[in-house]
Amino acid sequence: MHSLARHRYHRAAPVVLVLLLLGLIAGIAAAVSTASSANAATTTSADDVSEGQKLFAANCASCHGLGAEGQDGVAPSLIGVGAAAVDFQVGTGRMPMQASGPQAIAKRTQFSQAEISQLAAFVASLGAGPAIPTAEQVDPALGDAANGMQLFRTNCAMCHGSVGGGGALSQGKFAPNLWETTPTHIYEAMLTGPQSMPVFNDANITSEGKRDIISYLKAQDEGSPGGLRLGTIGPVAEGLWGWFLVLGLVVASTVWIGARSS
Repeated sequence: MHSLARHRYHRAAPVVLVLLLLGLIAGIAAAVSTASSANAATTTSADDVSEGQKLFAANCASCHGLGAEGQDGVAPSLIGVGAAAVDFQVGTGRMPMQASGPQAIAKRTQFSQAEISQLAAFVASLGAGPAIPTAEQVDPALGDAANGMQLFRTNCAMCHGSVGGGGALSQGKFAPNLWETTPTHIYEAMLTGPQSMPVFNDANITSEGKRDIISYLKAQDEGSPGGLRLGTIGPVAEGLWGWFLVLGLVVASTVWIGARSS
């Protein structure tokens, strides 16, 4: 009986069970990922990819190459960057660039939304990458602005400022103002990490966390409850302006009294 029990409950059994469970979890995750990719693929047609390839050849291939493989010292490879990166870069007018510089500058886009979607479909067909977020993922009304504030000030404020006002970086680069950036482009920037910005994938900031950050940034559009925004820097700046005004009035009144008495 004891011999049978020893064989039945072998010391390696827990390890084997753990490995089996890990394999099962990995298989389920792979199946879900494949299903998501398949669903994303169904939203674009072969015609979209074909038209996107034509647009790419006419507007992007001179720098990125006809196969989007990139050129050393000119432009990076776009294979595997995904549709989200294209939608952000082209949708904000950063691409195509007008001139070389420390970073691409946002400007009025040269393409319609349909053409941007076709370009994104073509690049996405070259290799798996982040997809364009859904309307639900970027809806500020569904986010938690208080949690978004904590996430933003922990991960983003050192470059973009405490409320997304932007700021200067090194070597002529800068973190842009986020107040007029659309929720979709904010999400895509976190997802793809354009230029000097790090990538915040779901392991760093969850999809819900990204939406919370969007909710916090859009809450800044509501204005200051105290009146003048003063750049929305905060109470320190407002107090400083108050002191300047008060001291200015004191100095001006002192000069005026002195001039009257003399």
